[in-house]
Amino acid sequence: MSGYDFDLFVIGGGSGGVRAARLAAQRGARVALAEARGRAGLGGTCVTLGCIPKKLYHYAAHYAEAAEEARGYGWHGPAAQLDWGELKRRRAAEIARLNGVYEQLLRQAGVTLLQGHARLLDPHTVQLTPLQTAGQPAPLTWRAERILIATGGTPHVPHFVGREHVITSNDVFDLEPLPARMVVVGGGYIACEFASIFLGLGVRVTQLYRGEQILRGFDDDVRGFLAEELQKKGLDLRLHTGVVAVQRRADGLHVTLENGQTVVADAVLYATGRVPNVAGLGLEALGVAQGAQGALIVDDHFRTNIPSIHAVGDVVARAQLTPVALAEAMALVDHLFGPAPGAAPRQARYDLIPTAVFTLPSVGAVGLTETQARQRCGRLRIYRSSFRPLRHTLSGRDERALVKLVVDDASDRVVGLHMVGPEAGEIVQGFAVALRCGATKAQFDATLGIHPTLAEEFVTLREPVLVT
Repeated sequence: MSGYDFDLFVIGGGSGGVRAARLAAQRGARVALAEARGRAGLGGTCVTLGCIPKKLYHYAAHYAEAAEEARGYGWHGPAAQLDWGELKRRRAAEIARLNGVYEQLLRQAGVTLLQGHARLLDPHTVQLTPLQTAGQPAPLTWRAERILIATGGTPHVPHFVGREHVITSNDVFDLEPLPARMVVVGGGYIACEFASIFLGLGVRVTQLYRGEQILRGFDDDVRGFLAEELQKKGLDLRLHTGVVAVQRRADGLHVTLENGQTVVADAVLYATGRVPNVAGLGLEALGVAQGAQGALIVDDHFRTNIPSIHAVGDVVARAQLTPVALAEAMALVDHLFGPAPGAAPRQARYDLIPTAVFTLPSVGAVGLTETQARQRCGRLRIYRSSFRPLRHTLSGRDERALVKLVVDDASDRVVGLHMVGPEAGEIVQGFAVALRCGATKAQFDATLGIHPTLAEEFVTLREPVLVT
């Protein structure tokens, strides 16, 4: 490997890049990692602008409801008031702490950390334009036997009149002041989560979506059920609705809709999808094959059409989830540098990916939706139940939960498990292990429930609501 500065040069300090760099260095490889945002970007979107801060705000949004519910249990007193500035400060401090943890893990593994914008000059050469604060001459070039692109994704905002007035999920955590009125455009999990969060924080939220129902790709029962629950909480959800223009006026942002109506807001959040973050990497000049919206095309070992260049995570757009990026990174390192001693090589799998949507109430799912199962299986048995959780018998809140199982009748295997309710992600994570092990409905039936819990409903569903 003489003639190279590094065995592996990683571009991007997100979940996939950090995991790949750290594991490769632990295998004895000479590894560098370049992150355009420096230490503040280590951890990527998940840590800095996505999963972690969003979950913290999800917790914050729940406390207003919890305070109301507590009255039903005999707790009384003056209502607490949200200090938006303190929430933002505490969140920022926690993110900075996590950035430092990632930096420490990389340095302890022996990874060389570089700060700057990377561009590929040839299949083995990376040019790095350092950050102005880095105190390094610019540009620098490095040679590597292999290059890994793990630059993640970035929010996409379509072109329309007034586009400059809207914000994305990158901007939403530090809004000043907390808006009294917000429009959220989009129907995916990011849009639904932020609509739910700001609704819980006391903001009047209008959510606009051009489709027939929110959360496209999730089970239809889940989609409709969640929409009803959010509307019960006060969300102004408008389906089959698109935006024509956004204008700033004295009384706020005027959002003109396709039907001619206008919604006035203090902030307009666009959550209409994410695209691979590939601008400025020099991929076109090298002839690196790209697919829709710039996603890098890779083989089963995450290698592009240029053998020395690999890619993992959101930039390949197979499944844009942090655990998927981590799995891809581990599989890549095992392939390139060998597995850990005594371990078998890992592979990234895209079936049975458990996921959660941190709305209020939250959504959890693993496996096939009913529609997907009808396309892939034969006769199905559908088990479903909706009910009022025990906690709300005293809280007085009119919130319901939904549990659903999709069963392949021929094999009796549970091929899909879906839920809307409190702590859905925590509950579904455990059941994801069961589905990965091929659990059958008979095994669910033979499992004793923990009573009284919401989770026990999954093992007490006895009569199918539909067999077809």
